[in-house]
Amino acid sequence: MRARLIVLLAVSALALTACGGGSAVQDRTVHPIDINPHPRDQIRDGGTLRLPIDIFPNNYNYNQVDGTNSDILAITEATLPYQFTTMPDGGVVLNHDYLTSAVLTSTAPQVVTYTINPKATWSDGTPFSWRDFESYWKSLNGSNPAYLVSGTVGYQDITSVTRGVDDKQAVVTFGKPFAEWQGLFSPFAPSSLTSTPEAFNTAWKSTLPVTAGPFTIDSIDQTRKTVTLKRDPKWWGTPAKLDRIIFTQYEQSAQADALANNELDYYEIGADLNLLRRAQTTPGAVVRDAPSQYSYQVTMNGAGGALLSDLPLRQAVVQGIDRTAITKQMIGQIEPDAKPNGNHLYNPGSKYYQDHAGELPFDRAKAEQTLDSLGWVRAGAGRQKDGKQLTLRLVFGESPTNQDIAKAIQNQLAQIGVTVELHQLGVAELFPNITTGNFDLAFFGWGTTSSPLSSSVNIYGSPIGDNVRENYGRIGTPEIDALYDQGITQLDDTKRAEIGNRIDKLVWQQAHSVMIYTRPGAVAVRGNLANFGTFGLADRNYIDAGFLK
Repeated sequence: MRARLIVLLAVSALALTACGGGSAVQDRTVHPIDINPHPRDQIRDGGTLRLPIDIFPNNYNYNQVDGTNSDILAITEATLPYQFTTMPDGGVVLNHDYLTSAVLTSTAPQVVTYTINPKATWSDGTPFSWRDFESYWKSLNGSNPAYLVSGTVGYQDITSVTRGVDDKQAVVTFGKPFAEWQGLFSPFAPSSLTSTPEAFNTAWKSTLPVTAGPFTIDSIDQTRKTVTLKRDPKWWGTPAKLDRIIFTQYEQSAQADALANNELDYYEIGADLNLLRRAQTTPGAVVRDAPSQYSYQVTMNGAGGALLSDLPLRQAVVQGIDRTAITKQMIGQIEPDAKPNGNHLYNPGSKYYQDHAGELPFDRAKAEQTLDSLGWVRAGAGRQKDGKQLTLRLVFGESPTNQDIAKAIQNQLAQIGVTVELHQLGVAELFPNITTGNFDLAFFGWGTTSSPLSSSVNIYGSPIGDNVRENYGRIGTPEIDALYDQGITQLDDTKRAEIGNRIDKLVWQQAHSVMIYTRPGAVAVRGNLANFGTFGLADRNYIDAGFLK
């Protein structure tokens, strides 16, 4: 379920801005979506779109704990059903390829009736059925811990999924209101892949066994680290223009050369001024820009027994980090007026965005005062308490540009006497260290969705027993949990956003994590590629993407 969680960025690839004064792109125009739109009759039939991925998948089930990342999302958007499509303004519309209707037929109790498109059929020839909805719900509602799910939000509130007027209708009844229900059952899967924990956890490990989209799996090459999709001849909707899409694992530092050498058709520029300049000087390449869904942050490990389980200590660390200075250093030349992101739930540009960083503002003097009061006394360049050094382990991804932010944090915290050890880890090491809590500070990114409360409750809501969900900092409070319970049941959008912003204030106060900045959404694409580029808040549209005639 896309609305259930926020996408963990695969490599957290932040970018180094080159030295020098002034902005390289002051005339840059940012659009809500920038994809070089053209009518389908101007797009040639056929061709291959070549895209980079950061991580070669080890599980293609986006709802399984090992599959929840942005690369799997990119693949599933071409191959699996999404019941609603997110638009550039962040709103959603019904996807008629899969459903003829999805209607809130009762509010007390809340009942949603899904009517399936009669043409909808899985790639193994099985028609879509209400039983797919039932099995999907049971796999994600948390009732069976053998299902290794990345979240249960929304599904845990459903009390039944039953047959409607026929097998093509599913009636979903909720035990309590769930406001962001339109994000449920996406990306969808057949009952054959969700009916048992074994199928859910392992059947997807090396491939997508069953698909239902404009593209399906052609081949997966473990050696060359490529996933090749082909146009699905069984697809009942508008046929895709492209013959194939090839996803290949690339280091970020190699992507600009790959585009210049005609090995890729696209790469993300983000905050990297050097990548921007490469795109501007590569023949046949153009830069497209729209707001990004992704923000970078530092998560604090507040688990019991961890050094940062002490709230005042966490707060002092947060107040020792100068977010504005890091933002200017990293993206100031690409976005001259760039400001840090001050909200965990709503990105800048959202109509509900409010900056709550003032709950715990950068204040070096205050941070030092707090550390002194906690008994962490100066000892040379660092601090000690009861003979123990105040040393924090910061883990981050292997992109060399991540190291620049890590060093900035290290230098800033050194000024208040906090020693930071830097641990730059490969992808295979980074996620296990983060998910198991083997860190004091962890630097990575999250992406927003059109369902911000149900997306973020797994991150900022309290762990449930041993299940931390996506709250890798293991920090939560009953008050935050109660507000999530209230907000997720609030059907009024404005009132729900008010609750969301109350949650954000408390998350700041708890020093759960430090939001740094929203990643610029600029991308480099081949100039003759149409209907593809940077989609802003919208879902990718692979059906109309292709190369101009």
